[in-house]
Amino acid sequence: MVFSIIVIILTVLYIAVLELSKNIILGWAIGILAAIAMLVARTMLIKRDSYNVKSTIIMWIIFVAILACNYVLTAPPYKNVPAVANKNPDVTDVVSVEQGDLTGVYNEDHSVKVYAGIPYAKAPVGELRFKEPQPAESWDGVRECDEFGPMAMQARTNPFYDSLSHILGWHDYRVTFGDEYLEAMSEDCLYLNVFAPEEASDEPLPVIFYVHGGSLSTGQSSYTEYRGEDLAKRGVIVVNFAYRLNVFGYYAADDLKDESVNGTTGNYGLLDQIAALQWVYDNIEAFGGDPNQITIAGESAGSSSVNAMCVSPLTDGLFNYAIAESSGILARKPFHTFRDYSEAVKEGDTVRKEFGVISSDELRDIPAEELVKTASNQSAMTVDGYAITEQPYLTYEKGLNHEKALLNGFNAKESDAFLLTTKATKENYEKLLAEDLYSYAGDMAKVVPADSPQRDQHFIVDAMGDAKGALNISYSAIWFSYSHYLWNNYLVEQGVPTYEYYFTKTNDSLSNYHAGELPYAYGNLWRHPGLYSDEDYALSDTMQQYWVNFAKTGNPNGDGLPTWEMRDENQTKLLQLDTDIKMIEDPNSELYKIIDKYQATFN
Repeated sequence: MVFSIIVIILTVLYIAVLELSKNIILGWAIGILAAIAMLVARTMLIKRDSYNVKSTIIMWIIFVAILACNYVLTAPPYKNVPAVANKNPDVTDVVSVEQGDLTGVYNEDHSVKVYAGIPYAKAPVGELRFKEPQPAESWDGVRECDEFGPMAMQARTNPFYDSLSHILGWHDYRVTFGDEYLEAMSEDCLYLNVFAPEEASDEPLPVIFYVHGGSLSTGQSSYTEYRGEDLAKRGVIVVNFAYRLNVFGYYAADDLKDESVNGTTGNYGLLDQIAALQWVYDNIEAFGGDPNQITIAGESAGSSSVNAMCVSPLTDGLFNYAIAESSGILARKPFHTFRDYSEAVKEGDTVRKEFGVISSDELRDIPAEELVKTASNQSAMTVDGYAITEQPYLTYEKGLNHEKALLNGFNAKESDAFLLTTKATKENYEKLLAEDLYSYAGDMAKVVPADSPQRDQHFIVDAMGDAKGALNISYSAIWFSYSHYLWNNYLVEQGVPTYEYYFTKTNDSLSNYHAGELPYAYGNLWRHPGLYSDEDYALSDTMQQYWVNFAKTGNPNGDGLPTWEMRDENQTKLLQLDTDIKMIEDPNSELYKIIDKYQATFN
């Protein structure tokens, strides 16, 4: 009896591991059959009076060996993610773009057409690695655009640990049959997706062009939180896409600058984004969009990228408005996603030494699967003289930025998820602040004392410490919201309309941590049943309409919505996005004064 119980428990645990690892269903069957065989073998050995220690050891060795081999042999395959959740979706009419004809698919209720995996540039492989994106090649026949393209090369999390993170962090893990695969990943990743309403409009529709986040190192266009189906239902067209990341997107070297006809290096991912924007400008009319009414949008590193596109001479005239969520690069010395050219080249030197080559051209011979493993830091844009010609704040000081209106803001717990492994105590608090504020750490500690209240929520794996609340408050301002303070101030000086929000809504998923606002703003709460309440859906409805109104007019306000006051010299409040939507004072205003002092040292 004990033997049977042990076998059954181990089998159940094994099936759970297979599920969390996304192994194919065949693996489940083999695991169960192996357990049954184990029980039958023991019964037969007992009947033959051959059941002893030796036979037991042999049985367990064979059992474990079968399970181990099964785990490896039934590992999940790689494939592209379907464009819509419904099985066997209906196909759209043919759409003609510059490269050829294509079709998309309808969502379940036929309210939205999704065209996924459209190439906007040539595959940046072989000789095109570390080069500016080239125009997409034409194709013959009708291209079926019913799957998202592969995600860009990046460090991939083990699926088992990824599943655990969705259990412990997002709380959205569900056992679903049909998801036994891993998303395809390739250096050939320059594809975009178009979400358009089913019903044709008498007038061309405004476009929201979304840049995904991920520290310029991770991320994919298929991610459910910023898919555009629900916004499209409200009368806009949504586009998102993949772009080169990490070493493929932001490696810089002087020899590459010399070989480039544009004298550029280090901003290949940004140039991909600009190429995608140009493709949309040139082709979006075919989908019912208005090329003269494009809003660029992004979150986290995507927001920093939006900030970069606002200063790039290459995007002048390609968009009207900007939506920026939780990042920017307007500090004199940005804290992340932007670096001096000398720093970029130094990290480039590290890559070549790491792989034992002298030239960048030799790096083109390194397999992508190996190159992506670099330990160097390749998560920042730089001044390359082509895509970005000077420190971004200088462009804003001159008033040469392109956005005609800005909707932007940040969340309550921006930094918390990035500090999970950091234990903050009264003894080390100032030292931790000094890593980014140096001699001004003591000043920040006076504004945000070490004994400041802890957060109302925290992840179960957080290292915590009695000063963790203070550290999270400080770094949420340093790393994230300070950029928006600067961005708004520049636009107020220029007389450009700007609207700032502060997202504080708690829930049973990502809550108001970094990226927690995304499923609200882009209408994807429904993809996570049971995690959001009626209050969440009501807030999401309001936020979606703010975003859509802004894309249409440059002003988020509209009938039936709480008034969102525009920033000006006398109006410095933020719109708090919560169950109760209202204008409030910026909770970080005193912190910005300290960060200002630190940034002033970079004159």
